Amino acid sequence: MAKHTRGVDVKNGETVDRALKRLKTKLDTEGILEEMRRRRAHESTITRAIRKARTAPKRNKVRWRFQSESQVATAEAAAAARAASE
Repeated sequence: MAKHTRGVDVKNGETVDRALKRLKTKLDTEGILEEMRRRRAHESTITRAIRKARTAPKRNKVRWRFQSESQVATAEAAAAARAASE
């Protein structure tokens, strides 16, 4: 089983500061830094709800981008049923 490690290789002539910046950017885009900060201390229920509401649009955007035909048909049927009940 391959061991997955997160990191960057320091290129020839590259400063350590630049390599650290690349590593931080990589971890930030993967959401690791935010999760690390979040797990550092207790998160109240209200704070958790606010965080989830803030990230929901991004999750939904990705979810709806990749739909099968049956999912589209189900969503259209549900929308039609809602419109008929109004």
